[in-house]
Amino acid sequence: MTKPTRPADLYLRFLNLTEALRGLPTLPALDPLEERILELVARAGQANARLSVRDVMAHDQLGAPATVHRRLKSMREKGWITLSDTEDSRRKQVELTQAALSYFDELSAAMVKAARNG
Repeated sequence: MTKPTRPADLYLRFLNLTEALRGLPTLPALDPLEERILELVARAGQANARLSVRDVMAHDQLGAPATVHRRLKSMREKGWITLSDTEDSRRKQVELTQAALSYFDELSAAMVKAARNG
């Protein structure tokens, strides 16, 4: 394997590895908006912050609340997120499923592999 000749080569190797991960049959594919929502939920979880359906829908950069709500429903059906009860039965907390956490573990391993082989 040749050494990268520029810093971007490392990132491009990582992208190639992640593309291979997306082809695995572990979970159904996400569209770009669903990926952004998944990353938002993951970052909130990493920060030990609670994120409700309403909180996700309030992020203007994700688009119209109805669109975000449809995507959350789709992601739940695909097995990427789960909705947990809170003290208020009308509010649901959005959390990653174990399969989604495993996906992030695989992405992390791909990042390490790209850096190591670079």
